[in-house]
Amino acid sequence: MALRLTREVVFFESLFKASKWTWAFGWLFHAALLLVLLRHLRYFQQPVWTPVQWVQAFGTYAGFAMVAGLAGLWARRVLVDRVRYISTPSDHLHLALLAAIGLSGLGMRFVAHADIVALKVFMLGLLRFDLQPLPADPLLLVHLALVAALMAVFPISKLLHAPGLFFSPTRNQADTPREARHLAAWAAALDKR
Repeated sequence: MALRLTREVVFFESLFKASKWTWAFGWLFHAALLLVLLRHLRYFQQPVWTPVQWVQAFGTYAGFAMVAGLAGLWARRVLVDRVRYISTPSDHLHLALLAAIGLSGLGMRFVAHADIVALKVFMLGLLRFDLQPLPADPLLLVHLALVAALMAVFPISKLLHAPGLFFSPTRNQADTPREARHLAAWAAALDKR
């Protein structure tokens, strides 16, 4: 059971069996997002942990992979008839929000550089309850506002599928339907009557 759940969390096994293209773009997006988030840990640490230092070079270019994965997932929502039919405006808004976060982050890295030292001082100040001024770079402010919007909608949206996976009965139950009849406690009580 634990191995099956691990395969699902790390490799998206059921999605791989269902749709290879969706799996490829989904896995690309999620793996790149993990690298990007690990790279951002440096703004909250002093000194920066060694594993976070190792991921810096990969995290920079993972932003491109993240946006590419999002573009593929968004194209699927637009180009595949059966997926377009069930897509809601919020699905498109979530993808647009994530893409805007990725593109604004890449813009700060490769187009209009933000004051990273001042940003780290601000973030460490927040953690230590020692407020410091936030850099006034426009692209940084847009990026942080988009991240704040994502944090606001995350708990009430489909984006919450990540922790939901751990509570899915089909992922947590033993896969032995031929060997044993599985009944919920309330159903077993009714069955005894």
